[in-house]
Amino acid sequence: MASTVRTTDTLKQLGRYVIRQPVRLALVSLCTAGAAALTLLAPYLLGAALDDYIIPGKREGLLRLCFIMLGMYALSSLAGWLQAFILADVSQRTVWGLRRDLFAHLQKLPLSFFASRNQGELMSRTTNDIDNVSNTLNQSLVQLISSVIMLVGSFTMMLVLNVWLTLVALVIIPLIVFVTKRIARVTQRQFKGQQQELGALNGFIEETVSGHKIVALFHQEERAGIEFRETNERLRKAGTRAQIYSGMMGPMMNLMGHVSYLLIAAAGAWLALRDLATVGVIISFLAYSKQFSGPLNEVANQYNLIQAGVAGAERVFETMAVPSEYDDHANDGETLRMRLPDEVKGRVEFRKVCFQYAPGKETLTDISFTAEPGQTVALVGPTGAGKTTIIQLIGRFFDPTEGQIWLDGQNIAEIDKDSLRSKLGIVLQDAHLFTGTIRDNIRYGRLDASDEEVETAAVQANAHPFITALPSGYDTVLTAEGGNVSHGQRQLITIARAILASPAILILDEATSSVDTLAELHIQQAMKTLLHGRTSFVIAHRLSTIRGADIILVVKDGEIAERGSHEQLLKLGGLYAELHGKQFAEEEDEKALV
Repeated sequence: MASTVRTTDTLKQLGRYVIRQPVRLALVSLCTAGAAALTLLAPYLLGAALDDYIIPGKREGLLRLCFIMLGMYALSSLAGWLQAFILADVSQRTVWGLRRDLFAHLQKLPLSFFASRNQGELMSRTTNDIDNVSNTLNQSLVQLISSVIMLVGSFTMMLVLNVWLTLVALVIIPLIVFVTKRIARVTQRQFKGQQQELGALNGFIEETVSGHKIVALFHQEERAGIEFRETNERLRKAGTRAQIYSGMMGPMMNLMGHVSYLLIAAAGAWLALRDLATVGVIISFLAYSKQFSGPLNEVANQYNLIQAGVAGAERVFETMAVPSEYDDHANDGETLRMRLPDEVKGRVEFRKVCFQYAPGKETLTDISFTAEPGQTVALVGPTGAGKTTIIQLIGRFFDPTEGQIWLDGQNIAEIDKDSLRSKLGIVLQDAHLFTGTIRDNIRYGRLDASDEEVETAAVQANAHPFITALPSGYDTVLTAEGGNVSHGQRQLITIARAILASPAILILDEATSSVDTLAELHIQQAMKTLLHGRTSFVIAHRLSTIRGADIILVVKDGEIAERGSHEQLLKLGGLYAELHGKQFAEEEDEKALV
């Protein structure tokens, strides 16, 4: 029952996309009705030809009737072609809207959604599942609309011709309904399992291809092949089960259709022998019974495609049902829309902030500090201490479980997220670049920037020298993730992007932890330009990079264990001094080796 309810809800949601094109649907309905009417009239004329011309032996008018029937079949074919042509456009526009809305919704989902899901699985929902919906609409929607009209029309003509034969034809209907429901319940579950396994396979392929260097470096090609075969085998088994169960529908419907045909033929012969029905009426009725069972058989033959489309649509709508991170509501139920002014001073204050990723497990406890406009606040501490979580709270990628965060005297929980994030600039440890030119990647920070502004930002980021040394300069096309430039150069490009955006508040998340000493020197020089005059939060692995910070917060186990300047913390002789001593010794050892 629950499965049936989900299917009904899914079809209703999909129907809302289809009915957005009323004019095209009206034309499809006219073409379908016309084709069905002509097709339904032909058997009636065939019966009339038998009773009025062939059996009595009349030849006059028979040829004209045959030409009329031929013309009707030709017009029916033309109407069917027009119907398919228009409906193809309807289905593609429907899928276009569905794909657009799904992608737009993905852009608004919270960070926690992506952190808890496989990227390949999400890609599968935007590609394979949408493709299944598209195939179903293209190939099955015409058939479904035509089938409904043919079923109603055939049944009406059967009643007109002979009520008793109609009752005989209806005997088999309860059995059809029972079998269809039983098979549908199992088939839908199997097709959903197939889509899930396909998503898992896509996720594995995406991870393996993107991490090919690591696979090769650790000689794990054989292990990757084994895992792929296992995942692929699960998909094969799931797909086989789905196809086997769905394949039962067509033969079962054909069997019941033949049984119904035999019952009608036997009952018709009995009526004809007693002069209760003419031969022409029986022939027409048998033709209508075929037209009545034919649509059921056609739907049954496409049942696997329909189920795959329904399963794909269900997974798509499951994703679209995940609440957007912009679904913030005040106590009175009104959406919050407060926006920041163009000029932001950048005073950030944490007031007794606590945060939990999962109930019952504190990630941050009683975090309180103030960053004055233009100050640099450095966050240091062991891995997993909560440094990145503090940064994510500033951008409202998560909201505090308790406490408040204030920006320029305004609680950020009351600020529109787009407005808040437009004032933030973030440079991450993993420099993410997009496929395109270096110029376009820098301009991503501000899309209306001119070429001169892009190059000025690159100069300030110390990226201009290496860019101009490339054969195509700023028009150099970067491969996926900037694989044709070094990591340090990618980081300089992201810093130029942040400089171009000119944010009021800057966040640097271990921006120099994965580069060599020379690259670190260039990045530090670029960072000086970037940090100047901005409130900045710097997560640092190398303590040498944050000696000049105004405030250093030492985070341990979700709490601020120490705070102060570099000199103050060294004098304190606590955790910071211990970390600094270890790093200083390691740097001296590295120099000695060199």
